[in-house]
Amino acid sequence: MADEYYLKIGGNEILSNQLIAELSSEDAETKRKAEANLNEKLKETRVRVGTLLKTDNVSFLIGAGASMKAGGVGLASIPPKLERALHEKAQAVAAGEDTGWLSLFYATVSALSGQAFELAARREALAGDLEQVSKITYNLEDYLSQLHVWRAGMGKYAASTTLDLGNGATLPMSKGHIDGLIREINRSLTSLTNLPAIGKEDSLADHRRLIKKVLTRPLNLRRANLFTLNYDTLIEKAADAEGAVLVDGFVGTLRRIFRPESYNLDFYFPAQTTEGRVHRFDRALHLYKLHGSITWHRCAADWENPYGLYATFYNEVAPEDDVQIFPSPLKYGQALGLPYSELFRRFGSAIAQPQSVLFAVGYGFGDEHVNAIIRQALAIPSFTLVVVDPAPKSDFVSHLKLLGDERVWLVGGWELGTFEHFVGKLLPDLREEEITDKVMKTYKALAPPAHTDNAAPENPDGG
Repeated sequence: MADEYYLKIGGNEILSNQLIAELSSEDAETKRKAEANLNEKLKETRVRVGTLLKTDNVSFLIGAGASMKAGGVGLASIPPKLERALHEKAQAVAAGEDTGWLSLFYATVSALSGQAFELAARREALAGDLEQVSKITYNLEDYLSQLHVWRAGMGKYAASTTLDLGNGATLPMSKGHIDGLIREINRSLTSLTNLPAIGKEDSLADHRRLIKKVLTRPLNLRRANLFTLNYDTLIEKAADAEGAVLVDGFVGTLRRIFRPESYNLDFYFPAQTTEGRVHRFDRALHLYKLHGSITWHRCAADWENPYGLYATFYNEVAPEDDVQIFPSPLKYGQALGLPYSELFRRFGSAIAQPQSVLFAVGYGFGDEHVNAIIRQALAIPSFTLVVVDPAPKSDFVSHLKLLGDERVWLVGGWELGTFEHFVGKLLPDLREEEITDKVMKTYKALAPPAHTDNAAPENPDGG
């Protein structure tokens, strides 16, 4: 149970070790009392989260962890799904086309990981159940970074280089194979983020629940901000299903172009009176895709489209003009260019406002250019950070645990710290909470006074 529940608010452990231990007790009565105690603690925490939701400036930072249930892939290792996609690409190319990049893939991951991976053996294994395939335990982002380092070392003129593997062994690498491998990994990564995956459609309910609950914020507050580092369109699909409008920085109907000034617009409609009053539309949120999207594409910039960026439906046959920041050492520099610099500027501005709250859900704090902005926000006394991660491994969160800062909430464990459990168990529907609160107050006010076992009820007739 110790790895299922973790809740720390402002340096205070909300769930004691004793309570967590009692949840797995073999004594039925002890376990029942512990579960009742846990539910009470979660209810109290849900009320406190509701108070945060009513803060004027509320933002969510959504990472890859929020997409895992929908079939997303993590980067801590090289996903078998990605491997299979690389094999399928190599098998689908035209006759005579060079696929040496796939052989290079296995040669380099073997050299870097210290394990031996053979192309033919992996192809045979990947043809079966992927759940039974052992992963290549080498961080994908680190691997791509190494490919870029080797590629950069060749410069403009060298056509190949040789990697010294030690003990007299060497590995020749051509510039074309490295470029091809980087390109195919990025392409495959893009196709794998077209979510939800087949058979995982029900997972969209969690994102719909997030949209629905965030929209219950009072209308006199600023629009909530959804910042995401994911390329997928789960948030957009959930918003469509809930009938919500996402202000995502693009304007237009058939060809939507990037105009970041659209974030400054809002939606109102006339009230049913003759006094000229208007009502604020209650189903709108701001969406910022900090690392790009599978639906973004490049085009020639002109006076009508100064950023040279447009958005459309996902098109897997045209990945060459995709606009994404892929995991590599280049991403820090890319974040400084347009359109990302504008999106990151707005991210920093949003969480630096007085009385701001940031819910970091499914984000592993592995991107220093994002961490730097959060670190700056933590210098503001009125800022609150809620970290939702089932098993955080970053130094950033480890330091937060030790600090005991009253402005930092840590939600962890596999029963609380996942995206679906946080949204389902701790993120409240403010309207339902208010109604429940009113019902309980009315019930308590009208309930007859409690009688002790030794006291007889009063006779209203005095007899």
